[in-house]
Amino acid sequence: MALSEKYPVTLYNTLTKKKEKFKPIHKDKVGMYVCGPTVYSDVHLGNVRTFLCFDIVYRYLTYLGYQVRYVRNITDVGHLENDADEGEDKISKKARLEQLEPMEIVQRYTKGFHEVLDQFNFWTPSIEPSATGHIVEQIELVQDLLDKGFAYETNGSVYFDVTKFDKEYSYGKLSGRKIEELMESGRTLDSQDEKRNKVDFALWKKASPSHIMRWNSPWGLGFPGWHLECTVMSTKYLGETFDIHGGGMDLVFPHHECEIAQSCGSRGKDPVNYWMHSNMLTVNGQKMSKSLGNSFLPGQLFSGDHDLLDRGYSPMVVRFFMLQSHYSSTLDFSNEALGAAEKGYKRLMEGVKASKDLLYRPAERSAELESRVEKMVDQLFTNLSDDFNTAKGLAVLFEITTLMNNYKAGNEKTGAISEELFNELIKHYHGFTYDILGLKEEEESNNQLVDGVIDILIKLRQEAKAGKNYALSDKIRDDLKELGVILKDGKQGTEYSIG
Repeated sequence: MALSEKYPVTLYNTLTKKKEKFKPIHKDKVGMYVCGPTVYSDVHLGNVRTFLCFDIVYRYLTYLGYQVRYVRNITDVGHLENDADEGEDKISKKARLEQLEPMEIVQRYTKGFHEVLDQFNFWTPSIEPSATGHIVEQIELVQDLLDKGFAYETNGSVYFDVTKFDKEYSYGKLSGRKIEELMESGRTLDSQDEKRNKVDFALWKKASPSHIMRWNSPWGLGFPGWHLECTVMSTKYLGETFDIHGGGMDLVFPHHECEIAQSCGSRGKDPVNYWMHSNMLTVNGQKMSKSLGNSFLPGQLFSGDHDLLDRGYSPMVVRFFMLQSHYSSTLDFSNEALGAAEKGYKRLMEGVKASKDLLYRPAERSAELESRVEKMVDQLFTNLSDDFNTAKGLAVLFEITTLMNNYKAGNEKTGAISEELFNELIKHYHGFTYDILGLKEEEESNNQLVDGVIDILIKLRQEAKAGKNYALSDKIRDDLKELGVILKDGKQGTEYSIG
C-alpha cells in the first residue's frame, strides 16, 4: 500500500473552517500555490515562518509519494503602500528614493530572499513566476471580467464590482466578512473617488505621469492590481481549480478573498479546494512590529546583533524552533525559547549521527520493543498527516533518539526487533529529520566555540565567588570586559553580551 493511502492527510481548510481529509483533484498529483514576497525590502521572519509551513507541506506530500507542483510567485509590481488601491507602488517608491531602476530593486531583494531561504534549507518551488512576466494574461483577465459585467472602467482604471458579484455569488465566504458591514466600516467615498462603492477593488490602475512602472492596455497606460496577479499565475500553472492555496493569515482579507471573487467572476467556480494559512510571530508576548522595536531580520537573529537578543542562533536552530509549534498557532520568540531549541536541535542531531554507526546484530527478540518501535514509526506519519503537525512529529523523533542513545550505550540490542523493522526505523528517522523537517547538521561555528569558552569562564568565576575568591572573580569579569564581553549578573544567573 502506498504511503499516501496508508496515511491519508487531513488539513484545516480556512474556507470551510474545519479539518478535512485531503483528496487531490488528480490522483497522486498535487497543485499548490503560495503567495510569495513583494520584493522591495529584506525578507522578515514572518515571511520565513509562512514559507516554512509550506516547505513542510511540499516536503511531506512528496515523501508520501505525491508529485507536487509548487508555485510561489514574486510580486514585483502592483502592491501599493496601504495594501489596497491607494498610495505609491512599494517597489516604485523604493526605486525613486534610492534613484534606481525598479528592476534593480526587484533583483536585489529577490536575490536576498533566495539567500535567506537557502540558509534555512528550503526546497526551491517548482515554478517561481513574477507579476511583470504575466502582464498580458492579467490584461486578458481584466477584459474578461469587464465582458462578464463584474468590472467597470473609470478614467483609465478598472475596478471589480463587489456588490454586483455578491448578488450572484458570495463575497466574504473565506474571511467571514459581510458586505453590509464592509460598506458601513472605513472611510466614505468622496466626490473624487473613481469607485462606485468603497468595497470595490482595483483590477487595473491608471498610471500617473510620475509612476515609473507602466504598460499599455486597452484602457491606457497603467499597471495591474495586487490581487490580480495571483489569480492569473496560480490558474495558469495549476488549472482553473487546484488543490491548495496558502499564505499568511494576514492575506485572508482582502487579498485571498479578492482572488476568489476574480476567479468565480471569470470562470464561475471556486479556484481552490483547500485554503491554508499560517499564524503570526510575537516577541516576548508582543506582536512583532518595527514601531515597537521588537522586529528583527533573519541576519540579525543569526548574528545576535539586536538589543533583544543575548546572542546569535544558527539557521537550523531557528528552523527547529519554528517547527516546535503548529503552523496555525502564534509563535513567540524569546532568548529562553531559542536557547532551549538549540539544546533540542543538538540532541536530535547527535541521535541521528549516532544512528548512522549502528549495525544490526541478531539478538533475542523483544515483542514489547518491537511493538513500541512499530508504534513510533506509525506515529511519525499519523502526526504529520494530521494537519502537518511538526510539533508532535518532533516529540516522536525524540522518543526514537532516546532509543538510539540506548542502542549506542548497549542498553538495547539492535537485534531485539526484526531486521526489516530496524531498517525501516532508521530510514524514517533520517527521512523525517532530513527530508521532511528539512534539518541538517551544522558545523560548530566560531561563534559557538566562543560561546562555549565564555560559558566556561562564567562557571570559573561563579566558583571563585562561591569560594570567596573575589579577586579572581573580578579579574575574570574585567579581563572579559577588555575583550568586549560584558557580564550581567541577575536572578537567573550570569548573562553576557558582546560589543
